[in-house]
Amino acid sequence: GTVWTASAHIITAVIGSGVLSLAWATAQLGWVAGPLVMILFSFVTYFTSTLLAACYRSGDPVNGKRNYTYMDAVRSNLGGFKVKICGWVQYLNLFGVAIGYTIASSISMMAIKRSNCFHASGGKNPCHMNSNPYMIAFGIVEIIFSQIPDFDQLWWLSIVAAVMSFTYSTIGLGLGIAKVAETGTIRGSLTGISVGTVTQTQKIWQSFQALGDIAFAYSYSLILVEIQDTLKAPPAESKTMKKATLISVGVTTLFYMLCGCMGYAAFGDLSPGNLLTGFGFYNPFWLLDIANAAIVIHLVGAYQVYCQPLFAFIEKSATERFPDSEFITKDIKIPIPGFRPYNLNLFRLVWRTIFVIITTLISMLLPFFNDIVGLLGALGFWPLTVYFPVEMYISQKKIPKWSTRWVCLQILSIACLFITIAAAAGSIAGVVLDLKSIKPFATVY
Repeated sequence: GTVWTASAHIITAVIGSGVLSLAWATAQLGWVAGPLVMILFSFVTYFTSTLLAACYRSGDPVNGKRNYTYMDAVRSNLGGFKVKICGWVQYLNLFGVAIGYTIASSISMMAIKRSNCFHASGGKNPCHMNSNPYMIAFGIVEIIFSQIPDFDQLWWLSIVAAVMSFTYSTIGLGLGIAKVAETGTIRGSLTGISVGTVTQTQKIWQSFQALGDIAFAYSYSLILVEIQDTLKAPPAESKTMKKATLISVGVTTLFYMLCGCMGYAAFGDLSPGNLLTGFGFYNPFWLLDIANAAIVIHLVGAYQVYCQPLFAFIEKSATERFPDSEFITKDIKIPIPGFRPYNLNLFRLVWRTIFVIITTLISMLLPFFNDIVGLLGALGFWPLTVYFPVEMYISQKKIPKWSTRWVCLQILSIACLFITIAAAAGSIAGVVLDLKSIKPFATVY
């Protein structure tokens, strides 16, 4: 892999469905805090990603022992109980992302159907529909794609997904600009959604949730080491990764600022939770269809980029525990005319299929996009993006306790912990509210 393939993997992972909730997040925080928080998150993400990239090899940055996964890096640098905590947080987060992406893709598929239904009826038909068939369809596609054996064989899917993420983000941005041009007014206020539109308590909870949404939009640390493992050396992988991180975080931040701010300028306090499916826009309906189709294609790829580390971990653990089991270790070669034979592994087929079925069922139980996105962002942000990279860097560079560098790194970590707690609280409050008004498996939009 090179700087460009790594950047494609990162952009695929980062510019995900998170971008669609940024207009809503900006609306909660306002014109001052909204962009400021986005820039702050981008700096923190870039800085901690460079710390994490430096931990890919233990000892010498060029010839030291490789750490193939995030958990390996924690094991080499910190060891002990922290490895287990890291594993639980990382793999639960990957599992959560799979659920979030299933929900987001079904909402986009329904948005295509609804925009065409709206168009056909001239806006007279409310076009209600059930989300379950769309989630099941997405699950079936993921069962097929999840049989791709390894992360390094996903490069083509990553590039397609990265192109798609630019497509729908650009359409969202373009529609926002067009809406501002059409009305001739930039909506919104310096402090965000006004008390009166929502209660004081709602304002506080939703502002906290907005932090979670922005954190989710930036989080990719949980697969950074796995992406770094695809790079060729020389030059040292950490050097290449730092360049790729700078490029992708820069591109992402520019996009996020534009999408979040233009969406807020277009809709003000009424910014929808999902810019392209919250029906802020109705026309041109064919352009919305293209954008939502691009979201679905992108999420098919992003789901795989996020789940491959989890798949690899379970399969490696199973092989180590049952080395003599043919069900787990034996590959059946299936000839494909014109291509290399495909290695079918029965354990991989069965366990990955069960995994996709479980994520689809949970998505059908909890089909609310915004709160789940905020909760995932909150839960993964501090431990994986900040705490472990900071602790590993301190350990690797042997930074003395209470030195200026040590104190600064700890202040950064504690500040991010407070942000995570606030964001998680806001999102949980949102989920509790949603659960009051929803029947499991019977969600109609």
